[in-house]
Amino acid sequence: MKYYFFIACLLFSLFSFGQEATSNSTKVWSLEECITYALEHNITIKDAALNTSIAKVDYSKSKSSRLPNLFGSASQNYSSGTSIDPITSDYVSDQINSTNIGINSSMTLFQGNQLNNQIKQNKLFLDQRIYLEEVEKNNIQLNILETYLQALYSKESVTIAENNLKASEQEVIRAKTRLDAGTIALNDYTDAQSQAATNKYNVIAAKNDYQQYIIALKQLLELTPSDELEIETINENIELVNLELNQVEIYNKALKTLPEINASNLNIAANEKELEIAKGGFLPSLYLSGSLGSGYTSINDNTFADQFDVNFNQKLGLSLTIPIFNKNQTKAAVQTAKINIEKAEIQKQSTQKEVYQKIETAYQNTLSAQEQLVAADASKVAAEQSYKLALKKYELGDLSTTDLVINQNTFTNAQQNYLQAKYLNILYHQLLQFYQGNDIKL
Repeated sequence: MKYYFFIACLLFSLFSFGQEATSNSTKVWSLEECITYALEHNITIKDAALNTSIAKVDYSKSKSSRLPNLFGSASQNYSSGTSIDPITSDYVSDQINSTNIGINSSMTLFQGNQLNNQIKQNKLFLDQRIYLEEVEKNNIQLNILETYLQALYSKESVTIAENNLKASEQEVIRAKTRLDAGTIALNDYTDAQSQAATNKYNVIAAKNDYQQYIIALKQLLELTPSDELEIETINENIELVNLELNQVEIYNKALKTLPEINASNLNIAANEKELEIAKGGFLPSLYLSGSLGSGYTSINDNTFADQFDVNFNQKLGLSLTIPIFNKNQTKAAVQTAKINIEKAEIQKQSTQKEVYQKIETAYQNTLSAQEQLVAADASKVAAEQSYKLALKKYELGDLSTTDLVINQNTFTNAQQNYLQAKYLNILYHQLLQFYQGNDIKL
């Protein structure tokens, strides 16, 4: 019996430990932890990093284009009849076995300065890709900020909905007691039941909204479906923040810090370099080439080794190509490059315009959200007092169920309005901080 008792205690301990480990496995994520994790694991950021790696390879390849190439060659031939000896170049009428080996090299000495300009352009492309990678990181941070705050809003909405459900269930109990006592009509009791059912539906909807935002947040973090995610609540005391800078000052600061602006500037510079590359097509090109080689032919009486020694040859040469007419290909390339420069400048203006619109919107929404927060707070306090007073009157029989339901719904709407103003105030304030180059944090 003692043995079985010991086994039972051991199994119970293991089960309890497993339950405790499971309950403690759910990590509570702060906004800062979500952002840090996403920057390391989000696949959009990883894809942008791979594009940067490709740009590094292109830049390295363009620098290597100034180096000479080197090729080795070897051939074995057989000919019969009248032919040219591949070694002596004499006409012979015989069967010939011949062997040739060689090493060839060439390099570009000058090509309208196109090689140097291509290297500089690829360096600009690399720098641009680095900035574009930062753009993707910023976009992920902003998406996480918005999704995180939406999840917090939904989480608090669940609490409000659950509290309303509890209150309405108590109202149903009171209404049933009063109905049985004959102090209220049946429709008052059914109104209470209807309100409880509605509040239960609101709880289910609020929980579903919360789970949807948690799923969206998990996808941004690249968590697996089996991973649990719980977000950290924030301080209830939300203080209004004085805006030290106006929207124009924030915009001017953003122009110096946002990577998309720097990427637009580099895009213009890269297209200007493309114009220089195209103009290089009008200039002559100079190439240096050289080779080492030797061979063997069967019609020569010398041995294989002697022939390779005697037939050893070296060549060194320069070649110059001068463009005279290439069907206006170079002229068209120059015109295209000029057009692309204008397009890049327009794209920069469009980017600046988009940034200003975002800042202007965030700034005005911040002012509006702060005013709404003050008004919503006052409305919530007043609605709460009114609901408590209505509840006391209902308990004393001086208020109908319908009027109580109206007061409860008014209080619920006031709570939701306060929550919305609260999180909008946080969101737009964080956006303005972001555009000023500050970190996103709660």
